[in-house]
Amino acid sequence: MTETLDVVIIGAGFAGLGAAIKLEEAGRDDFVILDDGLEVGGTWRDNTYPGAACDIPSHLYSYSFDLNPDWSFAYAKGEEIQRYIVAVSHRHGLRPHLRLGRRVREARWSEDDKRWEVTTESGETYRARICIAGVGGLRDPAYPAIEGRERFAGPSMHSARWDHDVDLANKRVGVIGTGASAIQVVPAIAPEASEVVLFQRTPPWVFPRWDRSYGPLRKRLYRHLPWLQRLHRAAIYGRAESRFVFFGPLGEKLSPPIQRLAERFVASQVRDPDKRDKLIPDYRMGCKRMLISDDYYQALDRDDVSLETTDIARIVPEGIELTDGRRIELDALIYCTGFQVDRPLGKLQVFGRGGVDLAEAWGARPSAYLGMTVPDFPNLFILVGPNAGLGHNSIIFMIEAQLRYVMDAIAQLDELETVDLSPEALTAFEDEVDRRSRRMVWSTGCESWYLGKDGVNYTLWPGSTVEFWLRTRRFDRACYRTEPRRLTAARARGPRPRPGPRAAPRR
Repeated sequence: MTETLDVVIIGAGFAGLGAAIKLEEAGRDDFVILDDGLEVGGTWRDNTYPGAACDIPSHLYSYSFDLNPDWSFAYAKGEEIQRYIVAVSHRHGLRPHLRLGRRVREARWSEDDKRWEVTTESGETYRARICIAGVGGLRDPAYPAIEGRERFAGPSMHSARWDHDVDLANKRVGVIGTGASAIQVVPAIAPEASEVVLFQRTPPWVFPRWDRSYGPLRKRLYRHLPWLQRLHRAAIYGRAESRFVFFGPLGEKLSPPIQRLAERFVASQVRDPDKRDKLIPDYRMGCKRMLISDDYYQALDRDDVSLETTDIARIVPEGIELTDGRRIELDALIYCTGFQVDRPLGKLQVFGRGGVDLAEAWGARPSAYLGMTVPDFPNLFILVGPNAGLGHNSIIFMIEAQLRYVMDAIAQLDELETVDLSPEALTAFEDEVDRRSRRMVWSTGCESWYLGKDGVNYTLWPGSTVEFWLRTRRFDRACYRTEPRRLTAARARGPRPRPGPRAAPRR
């Protein structure tokens, strides 16, 4: 089966659905959304581990054009975010455009007819002038390179692929990793497991979440006075954006008092002085992802939760063997070890002009202009691509900024055949990112997924979100190589009238 359209969107998470909504608002309904899942949701559909929740306030972690007055908590739980995304797909009439259960094998540019040919593993082909990749970087689980991982006799799983058939009640459970998922998993499973052993290589900076539930009065106010909710959202955004100063050169002087607050937080939650010492990072706040939790340290203070900081030598059938010769016997093993962020498009194969493979072109340094476009891949727009990530604010803001840029580019493609980023524009952008990243906190010496093995930042935007918003206000055509649109019989008759923007859906 072959389907010919104007736009094909790969991914049905926040990025992909956001792109679809903006196309609909612009009166462009000749598109499909491909996703290998059986429902929309992306990250929040796939990550269902116990305790899964967002570390960005709910009222900011949502579309600005589809606010949700009914959030139950200041920081939404994963299942509530998933319900929101599904509801958005219904409210905006996207369900007919969805092609779920379609795992995309490759996207290949055809120079002959200037179209992307997107093929699925089930043999379907979608041909489109424009391809929008919204697959996201937090997709494919990363496993640690530890000897004997396959030899463990008990059940094991990655937090991003949680097996709900595994019963952890009264089990000795090992958790490898101390990142954003681990600090949610450990408090959630500690009450049911007989023992939890957390294997820590590097402690994170953890601050109180100060989570709270939202009552019916607040929800009614936001439903009937949406300007009040927007004011609340703006205040949350401003507070989050103000933290950016700690990531730059001034952070060296500003961070110590805040770090002392975090140290006092540990001291107030953990009784064992030896365990407390192991939980204090020796790097500057912000060098690795900062975390928030109200119950992580409380869980570590339990008598049946131990913290192990000796390096892992290997995994054996009975559990984990440490470099000092000790063996920790376990019944189950959980990997909270993050994602393969060095592959921004995951396993998706993309071939541009001349058959160039995007993964090979990127090599060890993925890069895209403003996190979206790459030379020799015409009419391809990547959402939340390289250097579009954040360490201090909501990624939904970045997605919406990119969508405005992409929609301006698509509007110009009404008169153009292709837009293709110039190599000079990408080189200049890479140089800018490298120069500015050297002054940021994540370049101060710690190891993190923010940087590649060579110490190069290919994940984070090295500026404020305000700056990114300003730089993506319009499609900067001067940075692109363009081809004039071919005159077809249909175009010779003149353009079809385009319907106006759709009204915002009512709740």
